[in-house]
Amino acid sequence: MKHLRLAALLLPLASLSIAQAGTIAKGNPLVGIWRVDVPGYQCSETYVVRDDGTLKVSSGDEISESDLSISDKPSASGFYRWEDNLVKDNGKKDCTGEIMQVGTRSVTFIYMKDTGDQFMMCREENLNACVGPFVRIADENT
Repeated sequence: MKHLRLAALLLPLASLSIAQAGTIAKGNPLVGIWRVDVPGYQCSETYVVRDDGTLKVSSGDEISESDLSISDKPSASGFYRWEDNLVKDNGKKDCTGEIMQVGTRSVTFIYMKDTGDQFMMCREENLNACVGPFVRIADENT
């Protein structure tokens, strides 16, 4: 899968929009390295969320990079808005056997646990259709 791998499970349900090239506020708690087991597959994805507004995702044989914008703070309902624009892909298959296309854009919503070590990626600002948990495996600079 991919940032849009797992999000690809949500993609038909996600809003499509144009994400601005990388805006992530200094100190955003989503900056770091995250791992998620892909449901239904013996595979996991690793997301490297950088404070420069870029995202690197490893999924199966695929490695991709995106421009990423994340809201500075969660909404009143507790979700961060995550806008992703895929800008580079090695053209190989992800955990689900899919190949993502450069230029794919998506909007998903992130619900982070109070502990800051896990989050869920959801298609809307509720927990009805989410994938995860994504588990923090390191800070970005580790």
